[in-house]
This record gives sequence, structure tokens and C-alpha cells, in this order.
Amino acid sequence: MKMLLAGFLFVAIVYSICYSLTLMITKDNKSKAIKSTQTHKDDVGSPEAQVAVLTARIKEITEHLQGNKKDNMARRGLIQMVGRRKRLLKYVERKDFEGYRKLVATLGLRK
Repeated sequence: MKMLLAGFLFVAIVYSICYSLTLMITKDNKSKAIKSTQTHKDDVGSPEAQVAVLTARIKEITEHLQGNKKDNMARRGLIQMVGRRKRLLKYVERKDFEGYRKLVATLGLRK
């Protein structure tokens, strides 16, 4: 029983690693997302930039799931990303409300 469980976990880990490489955001899309919300020239890690990158990844995975409805690994990753974006947006809203409204308008989110 332990061997079967260990084998299943190994297959799941290998699948998730291989699969995550195919659904990664391209370098161009990531740089476009970051440039749309940069606060200064070298800004790549601010919460606003992170929200922009997550939004781009969420859009790509949503398109993927429309054609691959039974892909539960991607669906789980999508739910995690949506939760992470929600927490980051909540932080930005607390920190700078006007910046939050501008970010939501720039990204076209429904808030």
C-alpha cells in the first residue's frame, strides 16, 4: 500500500512540474503586465506589479480551462492564484486606496 501511495505521489509531483512549465506566462506578457503598473523604473516586485502578473496568468489559465474542462490541477492552481491576488488587492486597498482604485481600473477588474 505504501509503495502504491509513494508511486502516486511521485507521478503527481512530476506531472505538476511538467504541467506548470507549459502554462507559464511568457516573458513578453509578464513585462507588459509589469510595465502597466510600475511605480518607478526598476519596479518589478511591488504589490501592484504582482497583482498585474497574477491577473495575466489567471487570464491565460482561464482560457486553457475553457478547452480542457477536466484539468483539475490547473483549476486548483487557478483558485490559489485568485486567492493570492485577492489578498494582495486587500493589502493595496488598505495601504493606498486611490492607488487601489487606479490599479483595478487599469487591470479591468470588477471592483
